[in-house]
Amino acid sequence: MGAQPPVTKDGLDSGHPGTAASAPTGHGLQAGLKNRHLSMIAIGGVIGAGLFVGSGAGIAAAGPAILLSYALVGALVVLVMRMLGEMAAAHPVSGSFSAYADRALGRWAGFTIGWLYWFFWVVVLAVEATAGAGILHGWVSAVPQWAWALIVMVVLTATNLFSVASYGEFEFWFAGIKVVAIAAFVVLGGLAAFGVLPGTHDQAVGLTNLTGHHGFFPKGPGAVLTGVLLVVFSFMGSEIVTLAAGESPDPRKAVTKATNSVIWRIAVFYLGSILIIVSVLPWDSPAVAKSPYVAVLDHIGIAHAGQAMNVIVLTAVLSCLNSGLYTASRMAFSLGGRGDAPRAFTRTTSRGVPAVAILSSVVFGFVAVFFDYAYPNSVFQFLLNSSGAVALFVWLVICFSQLRMRRIIEREAPERLTVRMWGYPYLTWATIALILFVIGYMFTDSSGREQMVMSLLAAAIVLVVAVVRDRMRKRAPQD
Repeated sequence: MGAQPPVTKDGLDSGHPGTAASAPTGHGLQAGLKNRHLSMIAIGGVIGAGLFVGSGAGIAAAGPAILLSYALVGALVVLVMRMLGEMAAAHPVSGSFSAYADRALGRWAGFTIGWLYWFFWVVVLAVEATAGAGILHGWVSAVPQWAWALIVMVVLTATNLFSVASYGEFEFWFAGIKVVAIAAFVVLGGLAAFGVLPGTHDQAVGLTNLTGHHGFFPKGPGAVLTGVLLVVFSFMGSEIVTLAAGESPDPRKAVTKATNSVIWRIAVFYLGSILIIVSVLPWDSPAVAKSPYVAVLDHIGIAHAGQAMNVIVLTAVLSCLNSGLYTASRMAFSLGGRGDAPRAFTRTTSRGVPAVAILSSVVFGFVAVFFDYAYPNSVFQFLLNSSGAVALFVWLVICFSQLRMRRIIEREAPERLTVRMWGYPYLTWATIALILFVIGYMFTDSSGREQMVMSLLAAAIVLVVAVVRDRMRKRAPQD
């Protein structure tokens, strides 16, 4: 891997591509995100549409034991975020884990994981735009679904192009609605479970549903692992705050705060809400499998629960789309700054917005939306499968990067270790082992196998390109 360039006083790698030594063209990214923006981005980042829509499949697969699946993945995310927080607090940069992989493991690693992460989010743009369009079309059927998808994409693209502050403001309110909705759901559901909520006295079940329908493990202990495969990808997005922190007045403080709060965020929003679902209603209820949150709201007598949940899901979809576009563009910006993407990606407007990176990302998103409508069972399914396991790859790279970056930081700038990974290096290696176990288990699952094979194929293609580029770059001065 060779000698590493020193960390300079301003926290940038002296002479390293994409840093102060090779500043991007234009005005550069600006600190347009306020502390309240970052706080809500950090909180809302773990609440994706997958929690509202996909949790029913996990409950059907594992029963109440799905709580252990969420707890296991939640613990994994907490550990990975702690590692990422350690690196980001010591060296906040727009490329986050891709830049750390570049520094710690080599150019090939930063290039590969950066492009895979970009690919993941531009595919997510298509998924979320289509999902949002479906809800809006249900409300206003006179407008075709494809037109709603176009409108949603155009509006959020314009928002991101205007300024980073406008992205932060939209995300603040989107995330705020999600947080209030989940908090209200947990409180109301908890009161209903114990008959405290008016009108639910005769329906009080306490925690009996956790063991009352063929036990806590109705599908056997092995179903916990099946549940892990179903819920692991709904946690993707926790790391967005470390990319956004680079555009805030105090990146280190923002990263530290976000890292320290990730435990309660996952505990309340994921474990809390799923616990309410499997406590209030039997896990094998058809209504739970179809739409668990709506089923609980209907059960406790909330009027128009279905439409209320559609509003919340639409908010989650728009939030994910908004953040996906932001995240993809900032990763493209970072790749451009390090010479791993077209230099044009680093051009910024007077408002500090990487317009070319945003437009390039959204163009691919528009193409993916077209494939979703034109070839849903072939081309678009391939895109979904080939990006599906990227979350696991990203987390694995973060772990290996932290192992190397800790030694580099301790040697060159130990005062920057304001956030430290617990139990280093043992917990880091344990996390690596758990991620590898999940990857291996996916090969034994019929649905997970295709996704993993396709994702590995995509990763292999990008890795080959990275290695070839790296060799060409090394040979260039000699030619």
